Amino acid sequence: MPLALKPHPTPSTRSAVRWLGCPLAASLLTAGALFYWRPWWVLDEAARTQLWLAGARSQYVQLGAYRIHFYAGGEGPPVVLLHGLGARSENWHGVATALIRHGRRVYALDLLGFGRSDRPDVDYSIALQTKILEQFLDSQKLERTDLGGWSMGGWVALAFSLLHPQRVRRLCVIDSAGLAFLPPFDPAHFVPTNHEQAQQLLRLLTPYAAFVPRFMVRALMRRLGAEAWVIRRALGTMIAGGDLLDGKLGAISAPTLIVWGKEDALIPLRCGLEMRREIPQSRLLIFDGCGHMLPIESSARLASETLRFLD
Repeated sequence: MPLALKPHPTPSTRSAVRWLGCPLAASLLTAGALFYWRPWWVLDEAARTQLWLAGARSQYVQLGAYRIHFYAGGEGPPVVLLHGLGARSENWHGVATALIRHGRRVYALDLLGFGRSDRPDVDYSIALQTKILEQFLDSQKLERTDLGGWSMGGWVALAFSLLHPQRVRRLCVIDSAGLAFLPPFDPAHFVPTNHEQAQQLLRLLTPYAAFVPRFMVRALMRRLGAEAWVIRRALGTMIAGGDLLDGKLGAISAPTLIVWGKEDALIPLRCGLEMRREIPQSRLLIFDGCGHMLPIESSARLASETLRFLD
């Protein structure tokens, strides 16, 4: 019986393998090093790519003295999305791309002071951000829109719905701030200066904090440190309580979807229950296994529930 022999690679074949392998290995090492040193930038770039592939384009608009960055894409009824404290428009990428692909025109803002929007020396109050939202809708000629807000963005969305009920068709808020509660955290943890504080912040934000690698925790500290003064300024106005909405939400006329992460350790679920009680035409959904980062932890389900509600 003849013996089957494997062909022996020729010198030219070995040379070609080495020629292809070296650049590939170098590229992988470079990508790994980049992710190690700048993980959040890499994740932002991945989110921007996903938004671009869905048709959302990065844009700027001048609103009075302030230059505001936003993404806009898709065709159909408009939806405006507002991020939370210390966050940015890219954090909506999973939800925004799903909405675009299901026939919605999506606008995701960087609120004043965050992301790529201007950072002027102002108070960063909810009242100011609400005014920015009004000016943005005017600039895009959106007389009436669906509105979604997460955390601090939910507070802005609620405040805007109270001031301009005729301009909000449907309202969706996720783990929203806006009601008074005793914070289970030290506000200083929002701008952590050491590893322990950063870990405590992550535990407030997500039940999966233990799985965040140490190098990503260090990078998070650097990122928040660059925005520290804006975050402190915004927190100061929130804690002062002048913009709180307790006892006022009953005046909201838009159908409202309230979504909460059951494991949210930052803003307690009782705030969501109180919102549901105060807004008669509201519905409350509670997502098991999710914390305050629900739009990231469960973007597909959130997009599905949001589309069902908007439709």
